[in-house]
Amino acid sequence: MEAVRETSTRDRILGNMRRKGRCSVLELAEATAVSPISVRHHLAVLQAEGFVTAMPERRGVGRPRLLYSLTEAGLERFPTKYLALTNRLLSEIKGRLPQEVVEQLFRDMATTMASEMTSQIEGLPIQERVDRLLLLLSEHGFEARAEVDPQGDYRVTELNCPYYRISLRHPEVCTIDAAIISQALAASVHRQSCILTGDRACTFSVHLPAPAPSAAGPA
Repeated sequence: MEAVRETSTRDRILGNMRRKGRCSVLELAEATAVSPISVRHHLAVLQAEGFVTAMPERRGVGRPRLLYSLTEAGLERFPTKYLALTNRLLSEIKGRLPQEVVEQLFRDMATTMASEMTSQIEGLPIQERVDRLLLLLSEHGFEARAEVDPQGDYRVTELNCPYYRISLRHPEVCTIDAAIISQALAASVHRQSCILTGDRACTFSVHLPAPAPSAAGPA
């Protein structure tokens, strides 16, 4: 019962920040009818979970007070119309452009996303590059992991797809993650399973090119 009350209080805190933007502890305490000490406790939990951030506000002399606001993750806790808008936008694009142009648009978008990731992993040893890529994929919502198969290739598994609901109507979206993996690791990638077709996870076989032989020096 106590956990339910805590969740309800935190939801009210988040709701007030959504409506008012930046809020002080005292403003949140008044709006939620709980003590400032309790509000500070809930805010600390919400900050640790990544839903809330705090910024100091200076008002003349003395210590600045903290104003709390929602992070992007906090905003995503609330219902939005992004899915409907995205589906409508993609439907309009696909209705006006040839299929090959639409597919190229998705490839170009994946290339841009991969380029941003590649800049963070260039020059690293292969295992570090894979580890960093998995972290970046997970930050984008793919919840990825990897293992090495007996042939020495990598098998990348994505337990979650952040674009699943969009891909139900626009399966072209499924090209994005494969293209990101391929470009970031400079590897050939083959999709082995897909959440969209009913599999438990999206899996990819990643074949890395053999390292170029070093040039022999003079005898």
